[in-house]
Amino acid sequence: MSNLSQRPFFVLLMGIGALAMVVPAIHALSIENHAVARSFFYSALLFLLLTLFIGLATANYKSTLARGYLVSLLAAFLVLPLMLAVPMYEAVPRMSFLEAWFESVSSITTTGATLYDSPRELPRSVHLWRALMGWLGGLLIWVSAISILAPLNIGGFEVRATRGGSASEKTFEQIGRVTDPSERLVRYGSKLIPLYVALTGLLWLSLTVSGEVTFVALCHAMSVMATSGISPVGGLIYSPAGFLGEFIIVLFFVFALSRVAFSRGVSGQEVSPLYKDNEFRLALTLIGVLVAVLFLRHGVVAFEDGTNNDLGNAARALWGAFFTITSFLTTTGFESADWTATRNWSGLGTPGLMLVGLSLIGGGVATTAGGIKLLRVYALWKHGQREVERLVHPSSVGGAGAVARQIRRQGAQIAWIFFMLFTISIAAVMVLLALTGVQFETAMVLSVAALSTTGPLAAIAAESPISYAGIPDSAKIILAFAMVLGRLEALAIIALLNPEFWRR
Repeated sequence: MSNLSQRPFFVLLMGIGALAMVVPAIHALSIENHAVARSFFYSALLFLLLTLFIGLATANYKSTLARGYLVSLLAAFLVLPLMLAVPMYEAVPRMSFLEAWFESVSSITTTGATLYDSPRELPRSVHLWRALMGWLGGLLIWVSAISILAPLNIGGFEVRATRGGSASEKTFEQIGRVTDPSERLVRYGSKLIPLYVALTGLLWLSLTVSGEVTFVALCHAMSVMATSGISPVGGLIYSPAGFLGEFIIVLFFVFALSRVAFSRGVSGQEVSPLYKDNEFRLALTLIGVLVAVLFLRHGVVAFEDGTNNDLGNAARALWGAFFTITSFLTTTGFESADWTATRNWSGLGTPGLMLVGLSLIGGGVATTAGGIKLLRVYALWKHGQREVERLVHPSSVGGAGAVARQIRRQGAQIAWIFFMLFTISIAAVMVLLALTGVQFETAMVLSVAALSTTGPLAAIAAESPISYAGIPDSAKIILAFAMVLGRLEALAIIALLNPEFWRR
C-alpha cells in the first residue's frame, strides 16, 4: 500500500478504472453476451498494461504538493473518461466515440445524463458500467473532498471555520502543513471506502428484499450512493419495489445532505451529532416548507373541485412530492412513482422551476451531491438574518453561540462570490449552447442540469422532456465540460489558473 501511494494519483485512478472494467465483463459473460464481454475484458487488459508501463516510468515520482493532486482530480473527470469510454464504444456498434465519452463524463461526474432515452438501446452490462462509473466517481468525491479539497480551502470548506484560532482565521490550511496528500488519501480512504461499500451493499440488499430485481437493485443502490440517478430501467417509476423501495432510498439520501452522516470525526472537525448539523437542519426545513407549499397548492385545487379529494390519492400525492423534492435536493434526480399522482390529483402542471431551484442549492459539502451546497446557502441565510437584525437594532451585538462561530467571519462573502460565479457559469453555458442552436428554455435547463450534476432534471423540469440525443454534437461537448466544472467547482478551476497558487 505504501508503494502504491507513492505513485501519481492519476496513474492509480487509471488502474482502478481498468480493473473496474472486469466487473461488466464478468456480468456480460454470465448472461452469455460474449461480444460485450470481450469488449470490456480486452479493454481491461489493454489499459492495465498501459497503467503498468506508466507506473514503471513514474516509479521515482513523488509529489507532496496538494496542487498536483488537484490537477489529477481535474484529469480524472476530464481525461480519464477517454479511457473509460473505449469499452462502451466497442460494445455498442451504433455509439460514436463522442457519445461514449459524453456518457463516461456524465457518469463519473455523477450527473447521470444519457443520450439514450430508451434503456433497451443499451446492453445490460453497459448499464452496469455506467452505474459503476458513477459509483466510483462518488467514492472519489468522498475521499478527495477531505484529503485534497479541504486543505486547499475549496469545495465548500472555505466557508467553515475549524476549532482553534479566531473565527476569521480558522481554516483547514494547517492540515496541509502536517502531512502530504498521499498520506491523507491513505488515511481517510481506509476509513471511508469500507463504509461506502458497506452502505451500498446494505442498500442493495434492502432493495432486493423489497421486491426489486437484483441487477436493477444493484444499479439503483450505486446510483443513490453516488447521487448519479442512473437507472437501467428508466427510473423508479418502473420499479416493482414501490413505496417500500422509495422509503428505503429516502433513508440513504441523508448521506448526500450532510457529511456528518458518514464522516463525523473522520477529519477531526465534525463532532456535533447529525440532528445539530446546520446543513441537515436547513435541508429538512427546505424539504418541509416546499412539500407543504406544493401539497397545499395542489390540495386547495383538488378539494375545491370536490371530485378528487380521496385521502388515498392525497397520501400518494404527499409522498410523491416529498420523495421527488428530496431526490432533486440531493441532485440524484430520481422521480417518485407517485409524482404523477401528485399532478393528477390536483390537475395542475409540474412545478419544474421548483426542481431547478432545488438542484441549484444541492446537498452537503464533501458529499456526492452537486449544486451550490447547503452550507453556503446557510451562511448567506445567517448573514441576511443578521443584517435584518441590525436594521432594527443598529447597536446590537451579533452571535448565536458555538453554532454561529462555525462559519468564518468572511464566510458569507465567500459564499456570495461562489454564488455569483455559479450564476455566471450558468449564463456562459447558456450563451454557448445558444450559439449551437439550442433554444433558450432548453439551454437554461440543460445548463443547470450539467452544472448541478443533476442529469435527470432535463426530463422533468421543462414543459416537455428534453432529450440529450437531440442536441448538436458541439452542445454535447459544451455540456460535458460544464459537468466537469460543476463537479469540481469554479473555485478549484480558478485555483489552478492562479499564478500565486503555483508559486507556493
